[in-house]
Amino acid sequence: MNSTVPDKLKIPATLWEGLKRAGVDRAEVIRRANLPLSVLRDDAPIATTQFFALWRAIETVSQDSTIGLCIATGLDGAVMPLAFVAAQHARTFRDALSRVARFKRLCAPEDVSVRDFADYGELVIRWPHGGSETAPRSLVDATMASFVELGRRGTGERLTPLSLELARPAASRPALERYFSCDIKFDTKVDRIAFRREDLDKLFITHNKELLDVLAPELDRRLEHHGASDSVAEQTKWVLRRRLTAGRPDIRSVAAELAMSERSLQRRLTDEGVSFQTLVSQTRHQMALEHLADKSLTLIEIAYLLGYEDQNSFFRAFRQWESQTPSDWRDAHTAVGHTDN
Repeated sequence: MNSTVPDKLKIPATLWEGLKRAGVDRAEVIRRANLPLSVLRDDAPIATTQFFALWRAIETVSQDSTIGLCIATGLDGAVMPLAFVAAQHARTFRDALSRVARFKRLCAPEDVSVRDFADYGELVIRWPHGGSETAPRSLVDATMASFVELGRRGTGERLTPLSLELARPAASRPALERYFSCDIKFDTKVDRIAFRREDLDKLFITHNKELLDVLAPELDRRLEHHGASDSVAEQTKWVLRRRLTAGRPDIRSVAAELAMSERSLQRRLTDEGVSFQTLVSQTRHQMALEHLADKSLTLIEIAYLLGYEDQNSFFRAFRQWESQTPSDWRDAHTAVGHTDN
């Protein structure tokens, strides 16, 4: 999967704290991962492949096949990132997960997709810059466990997922089954976790509207600042997503919203190796898949939401993207619900 989100992230302080609590030598992990000392000294950002190397080094140094679970379950609210603290005070489990997914990109080029179905909701985790590398098992375990911990601590109940899918060979199955207490599938296309609708709708006993009102603006400010450092192509796609329902946006209107001239926008996009028309097509393609996953939307409604003048234009474009009709794609990817985009 390609992405225009910058491939850089700072190692969360919570990870260092998690290693400390698990008794894992941080310096040895850095050495095994072959990371520069500036990562420790200056909190320098690293790329996705380096982040993967870090987690694989954690597995090697700890010699614990369940280290991901240990790190995620060993942390508490006192050391959690601000986004998780805010999520802890959300109204419901569903609200909390949506907040975490939204702010995940504050700290990593990690794509967390949240989708709702009739009887359940799911989160799919992808690393756009991971290339052909599969995310380290400990990283995936820690991520999935963090979602479960959020629900358990927020509701005060031992929530269990509906299912868990892991894009790796079977390993540590007994430990994973003891913790997640759900059906676990290995060697799947993506890393995915699903929760029952009734669990997602459960109220958080930790809900604190007043505190959330204080934390949310700070998170919004950070997100806005983070977005300002995105590539021009990424900023353009953000504008396109908001403007497509009004018809096909032209480059002049998008440039105006980005506070630059049409010529400047064209030049900046050329420097980044992409054209405006390509971004329009990419944005429509991505949004088409998102809308098709929502069975409540008709194909005519989706065509409208994507800014097409008629349904046939949408069908022709979709055939070029996916080599099949929108109806066929929807049938193949939503019939069971546990399929990849």
